[in-house]
Amino acid sequence: MAISGIEALVYGVDDLDQCSRFFDDFGLTPVSRTPQDAVFEVDSGSRVVLMRRGDPRLPTAFSHSVGVHETIWGVDSSASFDRLVADLKRDRDVRIDADGVAHFLADDGMPFGLRVWTKRTVLSVSDPVNTPGRIQRLNQHRQWRARCRPKTINHVVFFVENYRASWRFLRDRLGFRYSDHSRDIGVFARADGTFEHHSIFLLDCKLPVAPGKAGFMHAAFGVDDIDELMIGANYMERKKWANTSRNSSGGVSRHRISSAIYYYVDCPAGGEAEYHADTDYLDDNWVPRVWDFKFGSLMWAHRVPPMFAGDDIPWDMQFDASGASLEEKKA
Repeated sequence: MAISGIEALVYGVDDLDQCSRFFDDFGLTPVSRTPQDAVFEVDSGSRVVLMRRGDPRLPTAFSHSVGVHETIWGVDSSASFDRLVADLKRDRDVRIDADGVAHFLADDGMPFGLRVWTKRTVLSVSDPVNTPGRIQRLNQHRQWRARCRPKTINHVVFFVENYRASWRFLRDRLGFRYSDHSRDIGVFARADGTFEHHSIFLLDCKLPVAPGKAGFMHAAFGVDDIDELMIGANYMERKKWANTSRNSSGGVSRHRISSAIYYYVDCPAGGEAEYHADTDYLDDNWVPRVWDFKFGSLMWAHRVPPMFAGDDIPWDMQFDASGASLEEKKA
């Protein structure tokens, strides 16, 4: 084990006040605020760092728009950090700053960082679920919540030029694990020290619904259950944060490929912020799968997007233990 998950997402933003208000409403805990930046965190200790675009501390952006300009991966020990940094220095520049973050570019130009980090233990108290044939909660009501408070940053999603090549860098140089493959669409990968279904999703930027260039898409924040997710969704609507992006057209939905319930909110810091609940958790005994995109994307949706409507979506999934589906296609 080496990488424990996302330690920080560093955003480049245009309106620091508006973006700070968004993440406060979204349920993150404010940590610090200066005229130049704002920092928020979740229960696990993962952080959202907002910096004004043009701040010299920001790396060269993977895309030049607002959004995540750098992903900092938390590393479990100094020994793991030293090993990873030594390997990266073989063929690229690695800069270690005063805070101990090793900054570098992946092969596709995506800015990454590594930092020794102790991920905090998250306390979750989930309610037993009653069904007509199985009573697990007798003479006991479900929790009453006033606000949604995300506990983790589960994953980040980027559009890339060649998701197969970007995946190989994560696998070969950072030890990421292959989770699942959305055929000809993108690959889901898990940091070796996490259990969430994926820590990163690499998505083909040339798809019809994609922007045509590399860049940030969204970040997912883990919550306890669908109740907390819906409380967050309702609160964000009351605060006038929109749910209108290409991803959020289905409202509250569940993915089949990772089992997660999700709800996207358009984010002024770039892309979308996602409430994310009841995802699959994996270890190295997991057998990856390759999926038809439409079959894997939705189990159900509050509002089914037009491209997923109808009964003609094939039930198409195969196991892919060897990762053969991720080999480059021959011309």
